[in-house]
Amino acid sequence: MREHRLGDDIDDFCVRCKRVMNHSVVSVIDSQPAKLRCRTCQSDHDFRHEQAPPPKVDPRKQALFNDVLKTVDPTAVIEPAGVETPAAAATKPKAKSKARK
Repeated sequence: MREHRLGDDIDDFCVRCKRVMNHSVVSVIDSQPAKLRCRTCQSDHDFRHEQAPPPKVDPRKQALFNDVLKTVDPTAVIEPAGVETPAAAATKPKAKSKARK
């Protein structure tokens, strides 16, 4: 792999544009790019090696999927970490809200 210098052009995933775009090297550590600046939106971010972040799981969609899955096979419920099912959410006490005047 070649040695990178400040100002070099690199293709990388831009966290703001949400695409692989052209970037300039802003900082280098051990001849590897550390920070980049997108040449399209001018945002700075860490070097991501052209890897997009993993997709976020919508807890409502996951809960609906589990409800449908229970009707097909009750033993095959998939629950990612940190996601509540509607039954678990119903058992939690709700916070009291203040009435507006």
